[in-house]
Amino acid sequence: MSGSLPSSAFTDRLARAQKAAADRGVDALLITPGADLRYLVGYRAMPLERLTCLVLPAAADPVLVVPLLERPAALASPAAGLGLEIRPWGETDDPFALVASLLPPSGRRLAVANRMWAEQVLRFGAAIPGADLSPAGAVLRDLRLHKTADEVDALLRAGQAIDAVHARMGEWLRPGRTEAAVSRDIADAIVTAGHETASFTIVGSGPNGASPHHHLSDRVIEPGDPVVVDIGGVMPDGYCSDSTRTYVTGEPTDEFAAYYEVLRQAQAASVAAVRPGVTAEQVDAAAREPIAAAGYGDYFVHRTGHGIGLEEHEDPYIVAGNTEPLAPGMAFSIEPGIYLPGRHGARIEDIVVCTETGVRRLNLAPRELVRL
Repeated sequence: MSGSLPSSAFTDRLARAQKAAADRGVDALLITPGADLRYLVGYRAMPLERLTCLVLPAAADPVLVVPLLERPAALASPAAGLGLEIRPWGETDDPFALVASLLPPSGRRLAVANRMWAEQVLRFGAAIPGADLSPAGAVLRDLRLHKTADEVDALLRAGQAIDAVHARMGEWLRPGRTEAAVSRDIADAIVTAGHETASFTIVGSGPNGASPHHHLSDRVIEPGDPVVVDIGGVMPDGYCSDSTRTYVTGEPTDEFAAYYEVLRQAQAASVAAVRPGVTAEQVDAAAREPIAAAGYGDYFVHRTGHGIGLEEHEDPYIVAGNTEPLAPGMAFSIEPGIYLPGRHGARIEDIVVCTETGVRRLNLAPRELVRL
């Protein structure tokens, strides 16, 4: 994460993570490169075979262990302004033994980063006899699940940036061009709009739109094609965007226009259902029921949404069976779709935040079918 957040925000996150660890009977967190490390100390570390690990004891000062050659990068990150020790290790040192030496004498109940490489988990198990290893996600989940006002602002900036890309779609999406060519233009525009990187550019034209995760191909877009465009990126502060709109290159068929309207109303109903105390599965049902009532239930083949923040997919998941009540600060997508195999498909996706009084959309691009 860039320096857009004050050091006090990261200091507060570290303190809350320590309290959460203590409450769960965890002696220390071991956090390797990924979203959790960026969340806690603002360091976007490279995931390397050389170990980088934040050692965060529940009742002692944290230490950031880094390869010696990565020390300048760590010192250039927000982590350097937090007052924590940055401990480098050399090429002939054993970093796993170093981490073990930094743990409390009785510290054997350890929570490791969910995305930690298996070989690192195994080496920690060997370096720390009797270690009881569990996923750190269980400790950090509530912290990351409930976004602060600063985080919501970051997601709003990401949403505005990706909306600006959708607003330019007519510049690139037209008959005679390939999906791959359109995708390249979109990726450049995502960065131009303020993202640090373009994470994905799904361009599914005609029958390819019936595959929800179709990426792109050399298929030439034809007149009258419906085209599903699902795009997102990562902003300089680490927060993600993700938004889908469906376009048609000309006039849609009556059938497509009719089921697109069903989809638009289902997406609106699902967004309107969001408020504190409503469960994730109820929001899913609000989208799914009108689609099923119109006869397209078998063609809505995925969950209604996923959480978003420093990762494109994180808790909460808006899906049947998830009885977790929504609470203020939860940010997630609402993205129902209808997919007719071999023919075409459609999806509408916005990022929303549950607020004290209801819901706030972070994507404001038009949701009506766009004819190009």
